[in-house]
Amino acid sequence: MAETTMPRVHHKTFAYQTSLEWIGARAGVAASPDKVPVRVSAPPEFKGEAGVWTPEDLFLAAAETCLMTTFLALAGRAAIRVSSYTSQADGTLEFIDGGYRMTRIVLRPVIAVADADEIARAQEALARAHETCIISNSMRTDVAVEPEFRAA
Repeated sequence: MAETTMPRVHHKTFAYQTSLEWIGARAGVAASPDKVPVRVSAPPEFKGEAGVWTPEDLFLAAAETCLMTTFLALAGRAAIRVSSYTSQADGTLEFIDGGYRMTRIVLRPVIAVADADEIARAQEALARAHETCIISNSMRTDVAVEPEFRAA
C-alpha cells in the first residue's frame, strides 16, 4: 500500500496585550506596549463621559479597521491601484434576553481606484476581505458591508 503524505500545515499564533487603569468615575486609560494611551469611558447613555472613546466605539472601529487593512493587503497583492479609502461604521446596540448586545454593524467603505477597469477587481478584493476579516469573524455580531466604488 502506498504511503500518502499529507501537506504540512503551519499554524502561527500571535499574542497581543493591553492594560487598563481606572482613573475615576467610569473612565480609564487603555494602553498597549509602544502605543499611545487612549482615554476610555462608558458612553454618556450609561453615565460615562461625552467625547471619549467607548467600548462600543472601539468595537466598531476594530471591525472597520480590520476590513480596511485586509482589503488593502489583498488589493496590494492583486496590483489594484487604490487612490483612497474612507469608511463609516454604524452599530446597533440592543437589549436582548436581559442584557445589551451589539447585534449589527454596517460598514460603508468608499473606495477609489486609479482606473475604472479596476473596480470589478476591487469589488472582489473587498468581498474576500469581508469573508476573511479576523475581527468580524471573531464577533457574534452580524457585520454587513455596503461599499461604494469609484474611479479617481
